[in-house]
Amino acid sequence: MHLTLGHSPDPDDAFMFYALAKHKIPTGDFTFEHILQDIQTLNERAFRAELDITAVSMHAYAHLLKDYALLHSGASMGDNYGPMLVGKEVLTRGEILASRIAVPGTMTSAFLALQLYLETPADQLNFVVVPFDQIFEALDEKRADIGLIIHEGQLTYADRGFALSEDLGKWWFKRTNGLPLPLGGNAIKKSLGSDNIAKISAILTESIRYGLEHRADAVNHALPLGRGLDFERADQFVGMYVNELTLDYGERGRAGVREFFRQAHKAGLIPDPGELTFV
Repeated sequence: MHLTLGHSPDPDDAFMFYALAKHKIPTGDFTFEHILQDIQTLNERAFRAELDITAVSMHAYAHLLKDYALLHSGASMGDNYGPMLVGKEVLTRGEILASRIAVPGTMTSAFLALQLYLETPADQLNFVVVPFDQIFEALDEKRADIGLIIHEGQLTYADRGFALSEDLGKWWFKRTNGLPLPLGGNAIKKSLGSDNIAKISAILTESIRYGLEHRADAVNHALPLGRGLDFERADQFVGMYVNELTLDYGERGRAGVREFFRQAHKAGLIPDPGELTFV
C-alpha cells in the first residue's frame, strides 16, 4: 500500500521521519511518499482529506475528527515553552492587543493560543498572515508591530535584534498548573481501517524511536532544514519537540490536548471535539 505522508520542512519533523526517509526500518507492505509543506498548507490539505497521514496543527485537528484519527505518537508539545511574541521592543498584553500582529496561519495552534492569551477572537484582532519563515522580515519592514513565531525562530529571534514580550508555552504552563501546550500532531485517515492504522502507527512510532536512538545521524539529516541553525542549536530545537511526549502523549500530553480544546471551545473558538481518542 502506497501512502502519502505530509510533514513540515523543519528539523523536528525531518528528525522524526529520518528512519523512514533513509529506509532504516522495515515498513512491511507499506511505502511512504514524503510530502514536505508548511503547516498552514498541510492544515488546508487535511481539510480536503488529501493526505493519508499528515502533520496537523492541533487547532486544525479540532475541525478534522470526521476524517482523521490522532496517532498516539508524533506530537509536538511545548512543555513550559512554545510560540513566542517578539518585536523591536517589549510590549505589554494590552499593547499587543492594540498592535498589528504577524501570525503564521489562522489554523495554527499558535494562533489559537494567542486568542486565548489575549481573550479576544480572531475577528477582533488586527493581524496579518505571513509564512512562518518570513515573520522576521515582516517586522523589519514594519508590516507588523509584533510577530508570533514558531519553529527555529524561537532560538534565533535575539540574534535578529528582537525582544520577547511573551512565551505562550510558559503562559499556558502557568495557567494550567503544569500542562504542556499541544502544538501539532500526526493524523491518519480513518478510512484506512483499524488494522492498517495499527500497523502504520507502529511503523511511525518506530521511526521516532530510531531517531532518538541514533540522534547525531538524525540531527545531521535534519540540519539542512534548520534555516541557519548549527548542529548544536538544531539538536537543541529537536530536543524541545521530539522527546518522550513525541513517542507517546502520555497522561500529561493527553490532558494538555483535552484542556486546550476545552478552553478553546468554552471561548467559542472551536467546535466541541467530543471525546478524543489517540490511536
